[in-house]
Amino acid sequence: MKKIFTLLILLISIESIQAQLTLFNGENLDGWQIHGTEKWYVENGELICESGPDKEYGYLSTKEHFDNFEMELEFKQEADGNSGVFFRSTVEGTKVSGWQVEVAPPSLHTGGIYESYGRGWLIKPDPSKDQYLKMGDWNKMKIKVNGDKVITYLNGHEMVQIEDQKIGQGKGGIALQIHSGGDIKVKWRNLKLKKI
Repeated sequence: MKKIFTLLILLISIESIQAQLTLFNGENLDGWQIHGTEKWYVENGELICESGPDKEYGYLSTKEHFDNFEMELEFKQEADGNSGVFFRSTVEGTKVSGWQVEVAPPSLHTGGIYESYGRGWLIKPDPSKDQYLKMGDWNKMKIKVNGDKVITYLNGHEMVQIEDQKIGQGKGGIALQIHSGGDIKVKWRNLKLKKI
């Protein structure tokens, strides 16, 4: 009986590991597509986005689409860190359709959800939660998307929770953003996703 129980636990553990996808391999941009002229490159095992000479919007999107998932990642903002993580989104040129979990400097609603070329801000975190952002240091973000429900977390703290019918109908991939305006640099690592 003990052997059966141990085997069952082992099988569950293997299934759990297999279900988790590593979106960024730490070596190159395989599985991703660049949109726009801003800089996306890999250095010291980190994925880096940086403003280019055009100082326009830029995106790095997954080639694969994801519906329901739990995603974890780490980001570090250097200089101005206005960026974001899009989900169920599509990109044409440098126009993105979908929803963004904000990544931004202090007081600019990191963890909130914004609908591009649509309704704008759907929900912002309570201002008191801004204390959880560590500007200039590594931050852990978790995003849960299931049906029409989205929950975001920053460094272990829930930031926002929303249920939205339009989000529930969305289809598309994951995309990282670099905002227009120039002088932006954000580093990313440990981008992992588990399908629900």
